[in-house]
Amino acid sequence: MMTGKQIYKLAIDLGIKNDLRGSKLVKDRLKRTNDKYNKLGDDEKNEFDNELLNNPYSDTRYFGDLDKKVKRVLTGIDIGTGEVMLANKLSEKKSIDLIIAHHPEGSGLAALGEVMSMQAEVLATYGVPINIAENLIKMRMSEVGRAVAPANHYQAIDAAELLDMPLMCCHTPADNLVATFLSNYIKKNQKKLTYVEDLVSLLKDIPEYKQAIQMKAGPRLFTGKNDNYLGKIAVTEITGGTSGHKDIYKHMANAGIGTIVAMHMKEEHREEASKAHLNIVIAGHMSSDSIGMNLFLDELEKKGVEVIPCSGIIRHKRFKKK
Repeated sequence: MMTGKQIYKLAIDLGIKNDLRGSKLVKDRLKRTNDKYNKLGDDEKNEFDNELLNNPYSDTRYFGDLDKKVKRVLTGIDIGTGEVMLANKLSEKKSIDLIIAHHPEGSGLAALGEVMSMQAEVLATYGVPINIAENLIKMRMSEVGRAVAPANHYQAIDAAELLDMPLMCCHTPADNLVATFLSNYIKKNQKKLTYVEDLVSLLKDIPEYKQAIQMKAGPRLFTGKNDNYLGKIAVTEITGGTSGHKDIYKHMANAGIGTIVAMHMKEEHREEASKAHLNIVIAGHMSSDSIGMNLFLDELEKKGVEVIPCSGIIRHKRFKKK
């Protein structure tokens, strides 16, 4: 059995360990944040999000009693008031101690744009000039900040609070887990990959994507052709909050990238990627999110926490209980 605090810390630690930028850079950024905080005046410190001093992912938060013992969790990709009521109903038979959402809630949703800065640093590892990536992503961060501003950020959290049930969202840490998983999986099978169809076929061997095919949501090609050469493969649209700036694709092509693996893509982004002659392989949204969450949930089950999946999670365990 774990406490809420231990589960929350585990999520952050796994996110840092699996960050495509490397854990050293993430920890350096955390130190920089702390140094800046120490120089703030009292009024500025009162408005500062203190969670950022230890948690580099603004879209991952815990709402409720951190000291509560957690034996059983209800978890889903999206958690709304309906899922909160479901958790309450299930608790009539066996207690649900914590609800875990993948997509951000509350202040995590309100601050979704903040985590997107990591995209520039990830793109730089693939050879995209950091000054270009950084300036474009800052424009996109502003767009996202305005887009999420009108949302009812605390709707599900308020419902959970009335039922005295903690709620946590684990967004970028889970996305980091799937991004690293896919990156390693592709590297491990690099010798088998020449054409775009080779990559699509390889992805279809992953259990979550295999099941997604049966649900009409499996891996598919958005731009390019199956018999195109792959070129350099970039796993750049799997983590980092949400989709980046649509003008980035020509710069990715200039950096020598031939194929992008993404969870999902807007039509205006797809059009720009096509103009840049990039192959776009869409792995799938719910299925990719499921891989990241499964890797996190496996760690919880190893520590004795029972997991009840709902709301879009394709549960697949990658460990065997002793």
